[in-house]
Amino acid sequence: MDKNEQDKHDMIDNDLYEEFDDEELYELVEAERQKVLLKEKNDKEKKPKRPFPKWAFWLIAIAMFFNVFALLPQTFSIPAIEFLKTSAALSTSETVQQQKQAVVVIETENSKGTGFAISSDGIILTNYHVIEDKNALTVAFPEDGLFQAKVIETYPTIDLAVIEVDGEDLPYLPLAKNPTYESGKAISFIGNPLKFNGIANEGNIIHYMQLSSWDEAVIMIEAPVYRGNSGSPILNQDGEVIGIIFATLNHDTYGRVGLFIPISLYYQYHSE
Repeated sequence: MDKNEQDKHDMIDNDLYEEFDDEELYELVEAERQKVLLKEKNDKEKKPKRPFPKWAFWLIAIAMFFNVFALLPQTFSIPAIEFLKTSAALSTSETVQQQKQAVVVIETENSKGTGFAISSDGIILTNYHVIEDKNALTVAFPEDGLFQAKVIETYPTIDLAVIEVDGEDLPYLPLAKNPTYESGKAISFIGNPLKFNGIANEGNIIHYMQLSSWDEAVIMIEAPVYRGNSGSPILNQDGEVIGIIFATLNHDTYGRVGLFIPISLYYQYHSE
């Protein structure tokens, strides 16, 4: 495989860096709706039964919409999106609720990303591409409000940046001191995907992989990662940060996967 073919094979999904528009949101919902319709069709073929009226189907769909909206009043809720259901279930945990308080929305002139506080005095870790070439950064904590932020450290080669807000006694997430990255290990993450904020989700580590354009290895996860998840903390079962989401990849074997930067790389570059 020559270098051009390797670059194509390892191409990350740059769409993760962009805002999610209405047309693509519709496509995502429509894909989920088609899955429901296909399941219904298969069920009918297995066991004949009285046809289900279309008007009743849409009545149920509308009811589901308002049900989800009632459960998630702080988001623009839509039906049949599995990651929203998962987030709602995970968010019943007091631990997850506390973790969410440290995960911030980073807004720039024309984009939105995720970051998370790593100290009580306002030090925040995010992706370099989230803040690159941006003149103004606004950080929103779920309970502590809005702050203007400044960039204090950047590590473009591993797509990490450290920003700072003027605050005190802010919620923050602990970093794992000696993280492990075993294949199949369960992880969770919190971020601001699509048009939503504070979405918790879960997945599993696949294994390390080497991107042709990177000097350092990154880690693949089987997880529902979407635009806006850039900068989301990856958490182990002890609630410690072991990495930072930065992209997705269409992999030949595993399909669409998430990619994260091991927190060990932050330690390595931060100490140099």
